[in-house]
Amino acid sequence: MARLTEACKQAVLESIDALAVAGDYLRLEKKSGRYWGLCPFHHEKTPSFTVNAERGSYYCFGCHKGGSIISFYMEMEKQSFGEALEAMAKRFGVPVVYESGAPSHEDKRGDEYAELYSRIAGTFYHFLIDKPDGLNAKQYILSRGISLESVTRFQLGYAPRDRSWLYRFLGSKGGFSHSFLAESGLFLPKSPQTAFLGNRLIFPIRDRNGRTVAFGGRLLEGEGPKYLNSPESALFKKGRTLYALDLALPAIRSEKAVYLAEGYLDVIALHQGGICNAVAPLGTAFTDEQAKLLRRWADRLNLLFDNDEAGKKAALKAVLTARKAGLECHIVDIGAYFKGEARIPKDPAEILQNFGAEALQQSVKYTINDLEYVISRGRLLQNTSQQVAFLFPFLDVLDSEVTKDVWVGVIADAFRVERRAVRADYEAAAKTFEAPPAGVAALRSNEELFLMAMLCCHPGFFRRVRSCIALEDIGDSRARELYIVLEEWFRGGNNEHVETWELMRRIDDDVLRDYVMRQEASGVFDKGGQMLEDGIKRVKRNVLERRMEEIVRLLRDPSLEYSRQEDLLAEKLHIDTELKDLFELSAAH
Repeated sequence: MARLTEACKQAVLESIDALAVAGDYLRLEKKSGRYWGLCPFHHEKTPSFTVNAERGSYYCFGCHKGGSIISFYMEMEKQSFGEALEAMAKRFGVPVVYESGAPSHEDKRGDEYAELYSRIAGTFYHFLIDKPDGLNAKQYILSRGISLESVTRFQLGYAPRDRSWLYRFLGSKGGFSHSFLAESGLFLPKSPQTAFLGNRLIFPIRDRNGRTVAFGGRLLEGEGPKYLNSPESALFKKGRTLYALDLALPAIRSEKAVYLAEGYLDVIALHQGGICNAVAPLGTAFTDEQAKLLRRWADRLNLLFDNDEAGKKAALKAVLTARKAGLECHIVDIGAYFKGEARIPKDPAEILQNFGAEALQQSVKYTINDLEYVISRGRLLQNTSQQVAFLFPFLDVLDSEVTKDVWVGVIADAFRVERRAVRADYEAAAKTFEAPPAGVAALRSNEELFLMAMLCCHPGFFRRVRSCIALEDIGDSRARELYIVLEEWFRGGNNEHVETWELMRRIDDDVLRDYVMRQEASGVFDKGGQMLEDGIKRVKRNVLERRMEEIVRLLRDPSLEYSRQEDLLAEKLHIDTELKDLFELSAAH
């Protein structure tokens, strides 16, 4: 990857809005001048994750992760530093300037692939709507009750049976190189001129900004997997992408609620039926990343999974995932609306096909809350002890002690057992929450360590400190480590506006690094300039007191020569004067 110039890098770092970046992944509330939210890196019920908007940093007091907001973004998106910088540059409107003067290869490729996918989506749509080859696929989708309007809105398409056409088309008319196409995900790895998808109904997969990033294909005839998705790429991560999120987002934001269905056709049916806040995972279980994504805009999740055993198991997992992310969860009970029918439809697509849009709109209003649903599943177990224990994982992910207490009462009533017994069994089986890194509790702060940690957060002050405090003046071993980090940075000619996180990367001791980040996140260093001189005085006082103790010890030696004794007494008098001055200055301050 081409490197950004130092000036560009600095401009990007200065332009980043830490609250906006963190706000993409969690909800933040301002308390006591700082911003707090539930940590995205571990499960917690009360916010311990804090963002320092002024310094552009974050820290979690629960799992002890911390650093700059750019490192937070890197962790969330699994990107390198260079990739994250480029993403932030685009987001905050900073012109990207590379050392070589050339654009990033990865960035350029990503844009090129997104443009390619968009063009191919249009070609697939053309095959479905206008070409004889797409007639069977068109008839199939219309027979499922999907309108041409929905076909256009979702840009459904058809991939021809001849799986060599795409390479010929792109190679000859598109002017794309063999290597570019081989890495596009559109062709089989072992046969790079054979299209990955052939004779399938095509569902373009878009990100939340509407860019086509992948394709899903439904088999129309013959053998093979019923559904296939494009392989994962830098543009497409299944576990972080939701089908139709770009189309559903306005309604999700408006209603603060979302319907989660199982597949493409279910989502299209729901949208056609007027339920436009519907999305689906992409051939995988509902993931933590997808739940956290939805939690940015929604408070409530309505599960619309198939009414078969596989769908019921998936619903249980989705309840846990939703609650863990702080989403209120309900399960749509299609059977309640269609009670009395000879055959109860299993999913939204079938309801639309056989009963129409109005029935679909009405049926999704029949829901039960997740507690009722989990209890109903727990009743299938053999004995009361197993039935109650079945619900413990669901208690564990609740984000409120009040809610948990209510659930305990409902569980006790449902299984006719004592509330105290449920609580006792649950607490005995409760999970152990993530402990701090080994040694954190044992790391005691002191004046030297505190000053050096403050300098890591305000490195511009180090020039002043090193002029009056030398490395040998520092008694605490970990404070010395920080002094060395600062000295190496200073001697390297680095500018005085270095980001704290850059210094953090130089600290090898995990416990020490955590100490600095915790102090910085607590806000104790926010008035660094006012604390500096006082910190210097305290460290100087410690140096003088240690020397005084050493002099007193030496003077007790009966074999000490007279001349040496006089020298030590003179030094002791001088130190007494210096200590008195320091105490008076501190008292005045």
